Amino acid sequence: MSLYRPYGAAALLLALAVGCGAQQGAGRPAGTAPGAAGGDPASATGTAAHRHSGHRASAGFTLVASGDVIASYPSVLETARQDAGGDGYAYGPVLAGVKSVIAGADLAICHLETPFGPEGGPFTGYPAFKAPPQVADGLKETGYDSCSTASNHTLDDGAEGVRRTLDTLDRAGIKHVGSARDAAEAARPALLKAPGGARVAQLSYTYGTNGVPLPPGKPWSVNLIDAEKIVADARAARRAGADVVVVSPHWGTEYRTEPDEQQLKVAKALTGARTGGRPDIDLVVGTHAHTPQPYEKLGGTWVVYGMGDQIAGIMESPRGNWGTIARFRFEPPAAEGQRWRVAKAEYVPQLSAHGPPLRMVNLAAAEGFPGVREGIREAVLSRGAAAAGLTMGR
Repeated sequence: MSLYRPYGAAALLLALAVGCGAQQGAGRPAGTAPGAAGGDPASATGTAAHRHSGHRASAGFTLVASGDVIASYPSVLETARQDAGGDGYAYGPVLAGVKSVIAGADLAICHLETPFGPEGGPFTGYPAFKAPPQVADGLKETGYDSCSTASNHTLDDGAEGVRRTLDTLDRAGIKHVGSARDAAEAARPALLKAPGGARVAQLSYTYGTNGVPLPPGKPWSVNLIDAEKIVADARAARRAGADVVVVSPHWGTEYRTEPDEQQLKVAKALTGARTGGRPDIDLVVGTHAHTPQPYEKLGGTWVVYGMGDQIAGIMESPRGNWGTIARFRFEPPAAEGQRWRVAKAEYVPQLSAHGPPLRMVNLAAAEGFPGVREGIREAVLSRGAAAAGLTMGR
């Protein structure tokens, strides 16, 4: 199903024009997220002229991305309740083992797969998720700056769930993209500013919504994958001043370590799109498969087909508790108008260890789990990423 509309790119360009000047400050100490909450155009102070003011970032930056946050499986809920001392839910302790990786980057993006329920619940697991809103506080505490929100579960609680989720992320100070409360919001990427001034645009799309129809009169509630529209959105973001454009697709076949036909087709289209010889998209970081999938460099652009889950319950396959954090070091181009280059590409293997309690384990820094570490390595490197320069980070 296509959501492409002729006015989409123009609306995005206009939104970016008024938004670019209101982005984050010139950096952050470890453990703090840059800037204000995403999605409020009223906070923007820039103008269209700002796009042509001779902006040029002065330094490179490191970006990390991680997989699906599924925070309302019964085992996850019980851990979060216990970590909060039985009063509410706390998710910071679950993520503490990987916090140094997330907070140590200049920019960090996550994927929030499920909507938030109302304060006090009820909170539900599969097949219709509603997670505690305290998840947002845990993500902020860990150091995330932005979350993609387009997934097959985005509409599990309808339009009200979308509104509640985005309101909660706003209050936590986390930017978001992929679902929307109105058409104007749907036309905007998440805009981030790295230390040194680089502007990063994040876009988010899903393959579907588990058969749940888009809310009547609200076709913009969630972005669906359409390669033509994604490229149009990326080009609009670039024209409006984005130095780096990151696409977060929710796609693939669950528990399959290899990319499926849709992933391969869309990845080829996205990495092949160019304007004036410059690629329109600089990085693709995928989610949904619940297991690590290959990293691959296509036409000079890194594609992560699937990062695996970041927070998950006890899944139907042990691979459902395996994951990776993707980390890329971007450096500015030699000349204005050229693409930013990835100077270093890394993956950090991780595991949702269910103890109990549930804890995320950085497998690059921890002892044990040799079989899991090797299984992740095989999946990640299965399409030639090592020869293209990918290494395991810590």
